[in-house]
Amino acid sequence: MNISSKLDQIHLRARKNKWLRYFAVFNRIALAAGFIPSGLQKVLGERFTVLAVNHPMGHFLEAFYHTGYYYTFVGAMQVVAAILLLIPRTVTLGAFIYLPIILNICILSLAVRFDGSQVTSPLMLCGVLYLLCWDYHKFKNIFPFNHLAVKENLPGKNELSNKFPFSFFAGVLMIIIIVGAHTSVLYKILPRNTISDCRKQCNVEKNSEECFKFCDCIHNDGKSLEICLSEYANSSDK
Repeated sequence: MNISSKLDQIHLRARKNKWLRYFAVFNRIALAAGFIPSGLQKVLGERFTVLAVNHPMGHFLEAFYHTGYYYTFVGAMQVVAAILLLIPRTVTLGAFIYLPIILNICILSLAVRFDGSQVTSPLMLCGVLYLLCWDYHKFKNIFPFNHLAVKENLPGKNELSNKFPFSFFAGVLMIIIIVGAHTSVLYKILPRNTISDCRKQCNVEKNSEECFKFCDCIHNDGKSLEICLSEYANSSDK
């Protein structure tokens, strides 16, 4: 059995399950709800957050805010992607527009260790990838496989199964737990969104003095995250 046939079988089994269909609808609504408010803020020319400019994410958002119509354009694309996700016929197009935007937000949030979206953006990325997998039959011909006709891979209404996919949703729960706990595993120290929040982690940090210096480096001195992390690492090693 070739790759194409295996993917078609997996896709067909998924499309036959009512619960996975409901999960696709849930993802569409949740993803749209995540982009519409933030997108409208940009379209209306409002600042997205009130982060201090000294914060690593604040540096970026301040520059982003002053890019003029690019700022508005990104907001408009967020709103367009969200609306397309809510319309059954345009879900796939909305997901393709949504994907590069949320991927950029995800990588940015992880890179600057931003509390605001370093958990939600990876989950949103997983959500839009699920929608693309759900509509795999609509764009599978772009891959270099030998495919069957699209209609042969779609179940009819009378073929839907009501069996609850426990293993699938157990995997979803595991992903949520891993994403939620990844900050404590990947990062030894975080800039947080305010200096007071940053200093709270110093109470349980072995190198508390160096931790306070790190917070001052970020929020008072306005240095880059890379420089502050480097100074923290060097002072901790002494």
